[in-house]
Amino acid sequence: ETSPRPGSALVAATRAAARQRDIAVKQVGCPGNCNRGLSAAILRDGSWSYLFGGLDCDSADDLIAGAALFARSTDGFMPYSDRPEALRRGLIARIPTAANLEDLT
Repeated sequence: ETSPRPGSALVAATRAAARQRDIAVKQVGCPGNCNRGLSAAILRDGSWSYLFGGLDCDSADDLIAGAALFARSTDGFMPYSDRPEALRRGLIARIPTAANLEDLT
């Protein structure tokens, strides 16, 4: 018997944690963050995106709590002080939208 790969186990646990919530969980290929272990992105239309690493299979509840926090945000950012611990220590990048990049030119 083979056990699921850690990334697939995190996806399954996160999907289970998202049940009864208006949070979509999708599995994608590796984001190229190999040196930081299990990774996940949290995205919201019209807002910056977040990439987290250093996660483990027990990070599902933190991912859902972070996604819910982000969804409630009025300024399109995920407040650092309210993030679950795994998302505070695991932030890899905050990625601007294409519209935000246009403002920089």
